[in-house]
Amino acid sequence: MFEGSSDSTALFCVAPDASNEALITNSYETFSSVSTLLLDLSENLSGKHRDIVLAIHQLSELGVLMTAKLLEREAPCIG
Repeated sequence: MFEGSSDSTALFCVAPDASNEALITNSYETFSSVSTLLLDLSENLSGKHRDIVLAIHQLSELGVLMTAKLLEREAPCIG
């Protein structure tokens, strides 16, 4: 358990001093990884299970798009 942690059930935590740019960038990378994993998984499935995985993939892609827009607004690339 981390010193000063008030939630003893928390397995993971986010650094309280993480910058907005770091949080947005890591969120984008996480959503992107999930989307890729779901597409890979869907190749090995069929029927209802494949449909469910592809629906979850669509939701994760929405997360990618929204996070990318937020990253673009909050930490635009210069150049």
